[in-house]
Amino acid sequence: MSIPSVLAIDQGTTGTTCLVLGQDGSVLGRSYSEFTQYFPHPGWVEHDANEIWDVTRRVAREALDAASTADVRAIGITNQRETVVLWDRETLEPLHRAIVWQDRRTTDICRDLKAGGHEAEVQSRTGLVLDPYFSGTKVSWMLEEHPSLRARAEAGELAMGTIDTWLIARLTNGRVHATDPTNASRTLLYHLTETEWDPWLLDLLGVPRALLPEVRPSAGDFGTCLGEHLGIDVPIAGVAGDQQAALFGQGCWDAGLAKNTYGTGAFLLLNTGSEAVPSTRGLLTTAACNAEGGLAYALEGSVFVAGAALQWLRDGLGLLDSAPDSEAMAEALEDNGGVYFVPAFVGLGAPHWEPDARGMLVGLTRGTTKEHLARAALEAMAFGTGEVLAAMEADSGVETTELRVDGGAALNDWLMQFQADLLGVPIRRPALVETTALGAAGLAGIASGVWASATDFLGAQEGERHFDPSSDEGARARLTGDWDRAVRAAVRWAQDG
Repeated sequence: MSIPSVLAIDQGTTGTTCLVLGQDGSVLGRSYSEFTQYFPHPGWVEHDANEIWDVTRRVAREALDAASTADVRAIGITNQRETVVLWDRETLEPLHRAIVWQDRRTTDICRDLKAGGHEAEVQSRTGLVLDPYFSGTKVSWMLEEHPSLRARAEAGELAMGTIDTWLIARLTNGRVHATDPTNASRTLLYHLTETEWDPWLLDLLGVPRALLPEVRPSAGDFGTCLGEHLGIDVPIAGVAGDQQAALFGQGCWDAGLAKNTYGTGAFLLLNTGSEAVPSTRGLLTTAACNAEGGLAYALEGSVFVAGAALQWLRDGLGLLDSAPDSEAMAEALEDNGGVYFVPAFVGLGAPHWEPDARGMLVGLTRGTTKEHLARAALEAMAFGTGEVLAAMEADSGVETTELRVDGGAALNDWLMQFQADLLGVPIRRPALVETTALGAAGLAGIASGVWASATDFLGAQEGERHFDPSSDEGARARLTGDWDRAVRAAVRWAQDG
């Protein structure tokens, strides 16, 4: 008997995951593959957009092949948000490697815009700060570096988009050039409350309007995936940036509910409902989804490097065989030995926004071991989350009573308990921590009738674990105080350079 299902494509920073999620909440098929990371210069990070497409198509087919009982009714797409692709509209060939959200090459562009007095106006229109993180300055850089591309862009021959838009274009053979508000709101080109591409911002960054996709509701019509790609003709019915998809997948549809995703970076979002709350503490105001997949707003804080620090310990230093080994290594120690790791490989995000900061280890002694470094990397995820949550509570006036968590590192029980102890609030982890994919499936499934409502969608998910805080305020104060010293050292290093 076939089960009404949704194919969720979760295109992340280091790999693509595809899930086939049944109406009853079961995962009927799953596949994952990493792809190549390029680092052509210090602070630069690139992807091959064609490789992303090839990997995505392959793992989607593998997931579908494994889901023999699935009747796939729709596709949902979630993606690394600020990574941007520029391609030829006719041939669909990329004209430059995708510039990744972690990339810092536009630091000088952002600094010049700040010096020109534009940041306050940009923030009021977009909810964002002037930082290389966002895709608008990346496109501006491509067009400035390659003047021939600018002429073609102005003539309407080229298209740009975040990864969702790129995959939609490939799946539909270029028939649809579209994105959703959650991705559009991360470009520095989209007016957050007027919900349209902003001519003033386009002029400021020198981005031709002809490049930009249509913005459609997150749960809705994004065209049809053609059978030549995945073996089935099926509508694309849900799209959201990875963090907003996770917020939806966690059931955070109402104001006051928050989640944190521990992935390559760590991303904390607080739903503020229909109100776009401005931040005075280095947070971002961004588009999110309500229970129907329509527009809502959220406050967001991003820790640029979280799980990527463990990847560095594994791949760069050879101290881990795999990231999950860090749990046993941390548990083997009574304390952190005074070792703190600020993994600012690509600068510091919220609430500091220091693009020139770089990674720093402090408190090293002859007694420091690889276990201390692994524990410090885990603790850094929790400390960064604590900083962002404190700023979020101050901006919104909402006191957090529970934090919902997801992402690969959320499977680390030691980290989740340390996070609960550090924050002094319970942590709730769902049975399926791939909530970015879950959220994309939910949006597409609600739009296509697989689930009658968001409540029905969430009701199909079963099983969760709670981590209750156990440490006292004195211990939290000592730990956060030492972390603050380490962060100040990293910021001072950047500012004295």
